[in-house]
Amino acid sequence: MATEGIEAVFLTTHNWGKAARFFQALGYELAFETDHHSGQLRNRVGPEVFIAEVPASEVPQMHLVLKVPDEAACQVSGNVDQLTPFQDTHWGTREMTVRDPDGRIWRLQAPGTQ
Repeated sequence: MATEGIEAVFLTTHNWGKAARFFQALGYELAFETDHHSGQLRNRVGPEVFIAEVPASEVPQMHLVLKVPDEAACQVSGNVDQLTPFQDTHWGTREMTVRDPDGRIWRLQAPGTQ
């Protein structure tokens, strides 16, 4: 399996506006905002931050999204616990989830199929 580094940090929050302002105070710029309380922020270096608001009943979480060049480069071996196969996302990419030996969830993101 070949990854190309961290693509993004995916965060969930109970308050999109407060979370976005927090990252803007740290030097991130708003790349875009959706009409459903989410958006993406970026700085000049490092991965982008995508934040999505969730209901108060959900615990806010953070996931690192690792970039892969394509699904073919991502053959899962016996050392990787695959939770979900690659699936289309609503933002146009394909994503698989895996679990590391300590139970953390990782998202692997490949380009979408055209």
